[in-house]
Amino acid sequence: MKLDFATDHAGGGAADLVQTHAVRGEADRLVDVLLCGPSHLETVPCCSVTRESMRNGFVVAQDEAQRQHAALRQVLERHGVRCHAMPATPELPDLCFTRDAGVMTPWGFVALKPAMAHRSVEVDHLVRTLSAIGVRPVRRITEGTIEGGDVCVARPGLLVLGLSGERTSTAGAEAFAASFVQQGWDVLYCSFDPHFLHLDTMFCMLDANTALACTDVLDDGFLAALAARDITLIPVSYKEARRLGCNVVSLDGRTILMNAAAPQAAERVRAAGFLVEELDVSQFAACGGGLHCLTLPLRRLPARG
Repeated sequence: MKLDFATDHAGGGAADLVQTHAVRGEADRLVDVLLCGPSHLETVPCCSVTRESMRNGFVVAQDEAQRQHAALRQVLERHGVRCHAMPATPELPDLCFTRDAGVMTPWGFVALKPAMAHRSVEVDHLVRTLSAIGVRPVRRITEGTIEGGDVCVARPGLLVLGLSGERTSTAGAEAFAASFVQQGWDVLYCSFDPHFLHLDTMFCMLDANTALACTDVLDDGFLAALAARDITLIPVSYKEARRLGCNVVSLDGRTILMNAAAPQAAERVRAAGFLVEELDVSQFAACGGGLHCLTLPLRRLPARG
């Protein structure tokens, strides 16, 4: 199957988007990111972490959520990242987790197909927001289901996709992977129990050859496949992974934004030679999302060799 990318966006064809908005690797230098304020954040019992928070009596503190989100934006801007804002809307309580409704690829933006009803509505809102800044989708997934937390454009030539069967199905993952396969990329699938929501709650790239991983719960076959591709794993405990300790943002393959609630993971990442900035995202973690979930990279630039 040959895939043709849309060419009705400003500037012409897919080649123009590659030069403007594109992501070829999770650890390339982050230049542009999409955020959404948590004005309407609330607990939605659609994942195990949020259900546990609700059992424990957690209620979102709006002032604190706003403070934590503003602090994230300040850190990003201090590191030279241009932050774009998606308008919040009352009927979309999880919209601040911008990662899940779409993904930027090496060839442009791909609109995804979330499994949860309240999240699938986010896709059109995201498309309208990005169109306003000149970024239009080159593809829209219509088969199965797929969410951005299960997509890892690990490095040039390697795509990793998570498969829980609930949030991302085999049909959705294969539909998304098709354009990468067509371009000769290696595609690695990781199956896991839906207890863990998304791949990015257990696995995130730090640089092109290093990842943070909850090795105790990831499938042995997946771990072996990573080792065969010379990816070194820094282990994170199950308890810290549940606190979104694996859910990190690599700004440039050297500086890593991490959840302050996972100090052991942060110490291991520092010991491996990375610079770590720890942020309090407890309001969001209680709702099932961390730093990776809160950020949708629109442009990353490879380091100049």
